[in-house]
Amino acid sequence: MTVHLNWFLPTGGDGRTLVDRHAYTDGGITRSRVTPVSGVRAPDIDYLIQIAKAAEQLGFEAVLTPTGTWCEDAWLTTVALAQHTERLKFLVAFRPGVISPVLAAQMAATYQRITRGRLLLNVVTGGDSTEQRRFGDHLDHDRRYSRTDEFLSVVRGVWGGKPFDFHGEHYDVEGGLTALPPDPLPEIFFGGSSPAAGPVAARHTDVYLTWGEPPEQVKQKIDWIRGLAEEQGRTVRFGIRLHTISRDSAAEAWATANRLLDDLDPDTIAAAQQALGRSESVGQQRMLALHGGSRDDLEISPNLWAGVGLVRGGAGTALVGSHADVADRIEEYHALGVEHFVLSGYPHLEEAYWFGEGVIPDLAARGLLPRIPASQLAGVPAANGRPASAPGGAPLLVAGGR
Repeated sequence: MTVHLNWFLPTGGDGRTLVDRHAYTDGGITRSRVTPVSGVRAPDIDYLIQIAKAAEQLGFEAVLTPTGTWCEDAWLTTVALAQHTERLKFLVAFRPGVISPVLAAQMAATYQRITRGRLLLNVVTGGDSTEQRRFGDHLDHDRRYSRTDEFLSVVRGVWGGKPFDFHGEHYDVEGGLTALPPDPLPEIFFGGSSPAAGPVAARHTDVYLTWGEPPEQVKQKIDWIRGLAEEQGRTVRFGIRLHTISRDSAAEAWATANRLLDDLDPDTIAAAQQALGRSESVGQQRMLALHGGSRDDLEISPNLWAGVGLVRGGAGTALVGSHADVADRIEEYHALGVEHFVLSGYPHLEEAYWFGEGVIPDLAARGLLPRIPASQLAGVPAANGRPASAPGGAPLLVAGGR
């Protein structure tokens, strides 16, 4: 089993700092309780094209897009980016509660034809009631997972190519149909750490995603979901969502992590922790427990740094170290059964090159990748502290606030 490497599209904005909209207690509307943010790049299409092209060139299989109030729509953005790439797949995040399952099935089918089969689906049930209510969704946490269960039953049913009936608590469908089913069927990625999430993953998921916890905790999740899936007569594959800071030496990587931390003042961290602490997501609470809101002891496992989670919701840990260190940790997770790695870094353009030119060749040499991606600049040494084929000079397409 080789690993599948995926990158991230920062459709809510990017930059040289960990602070983003999701850290603000007011959702970033007034920024009244945080330090002004500098070095922020707007998620305009030209910048996102650069990231998508870099990911494809470096050998990443797909890019994940977020979903929610503070980012561009994932479906529209990625289908536009598909016109500027050839092989790159798009892991499109969406929320079942705000779209009809039959319409979602039809959209997926159209997407597959437009992109010639480059769609993957990331189903996000939602762990924040305030955010859900912005979209008119007033279900509580567990009922949202119950609805996701029915949603995915309908999606898979109408992909069968003939009229499909479904009568449940949340959906009542008569003769649901995708006249031209998607080919291939998009793989479904799904995450959730609560008791309500596990059975849904076992029944419907192709790839179960977890955020980057220490290996022993990840193993416990894998064993849990694998056991539930076996009860359903199914096999589920596993993925992990992590940030990365990979450099030619461990000292350089940790210096970069410390610089990101130095940008955060106590008020910014306190405001972020207050906002994130209100989340109903069990996964989010597990992320917060890794650091407890403190800057102390942030290396919670070898090369696993929880500093990102001080201000960022969702995935809050990063692999930090030399290229070999990061490859070691990926190999360790892979040995537990993790197949998909969904990675990101700040800024996403530059970090894609650091990882792609440093870690990917190491993983290929270990037999964890089928090949080393071809690059016109392979073997060219890094200069001025930047990867060899990364854009030179000042950061590109730096724009105003987001």
